[in-house]
Amino acid sequence: MSGTDVQASKYTVPNGVLGLKGPVQKPAPGTLPLRGDLAHIALAGTHLAAHYVIPHPGRIGDVDVELHLVPRDDSDVTDTLAAGTAIEVLDVAGDWVWICVGADGPSGYCKAVCLAG
Repeated sequence: MSGTDVQASKYTVPNGVLGLKGPVQKPAPGTLPLRGDLAHIALAGTHLAAHYVIPHPGRIGDVDVELHLVPRDDSDVTDTLAAGTAIEVLDVAGDWVWICVGADGPSGYCKAVCLAG
């Protein structure tokens, strides 16, 4: 998917019992859309989280956006997304949104005002 394509990915809740079959290496922060409390639904069969979410499609607005490790202006920046990049919104917390560029990442926080419409 290129940075300017908007494609609404169709994610579904997996059928059957979900479980891990062995140890899983913890991904580096800002990579996979995975937190201890929440993860992208596409990771349900491979990574453990308290809850899984089917993301909403979105797009970065007219200005490049830095992805933050935590929802604070002074937190570490893990990546930068170009203006117009298609993204998926996973969680909204006040002025901040947790987003990713698909189930393989990258993921991080940006201000909600940075998203298009």
